[in-house]
Amino acid sequence: MCYNTNMFQKTKKTDVPKVRRASNWQSDILGVLVFVIIIAAGVFIINMVVFRSYAVTGPSMEPTFYTGDRIIVNRLPVTWSSLKGGEYMPQRGEIIVFENPQFKEGDQDKYIVKRVIAFPGERVVVKDCNITIYSDETPKGLNPYDDIDIKPTCVSGAGDTVVPDRQIYVVGDHRDGHYSLDSRNNLGTVPFEKIIGPVSIQLLPVEKFHIF
Repeated sequence: MCYNTNMFQKTKKTDVPKVRRASNWQSDILGVLVFVIIIAAGVFIINMVVFRSYAVTGPSMEPTFYTGDRIIVNRLPVTWSSLKGGEYMPQRGEIIVFENPQFKEGDQDKYIVKRVIAFPGERVVVKDCNITIYSDETPKGLNPYDDIDIKPTCVSGAGDTVVPDRQIYVVGDHRDGHYSLDSRNNLGTVPFEKIIGPVSIQLLPVEKFHIF
């Protein structure tokens, strides 16, 4: 009698690869890290190309802005101009935030808010409490505040300046006295590349909420 010995051999189980599942706390930490990275990247992109928020300090823009007011700056016009290979040119009378061209490490005033008054090639004369702009388009002189909804006041100082190429002339709304560091005095004119963008919203205080 013959027997098939394979019948009596124990069947060997096939090995199955095993995968160890990460513990719940490891998964939670990983999820939180990914979430934080996404949020941080989103905030960075928004801050660089969409808008920025600033708190006003000092009296230089009174009565338009006071210390503690919160303003929102629109970065999109600057971003769009850069994408097209050009430089952003604000409008006369527009309020902008820019990086202080005279800033040095340790200074407090790195970012400044002022109103745009004149453009490259224009001659700006400050005299007898007035500011007058002369150009090919306005040979007899232009008062930049004629078209700005702001209370008339004396423009302190004296000077005769031709705005350099690729720069703008800015003045604070507190024009009487020596309350504003601007193009009439030690600040000088502002290069285009220093412009952060136009102020689009006054966010705080709530009762003064305003869209420009």
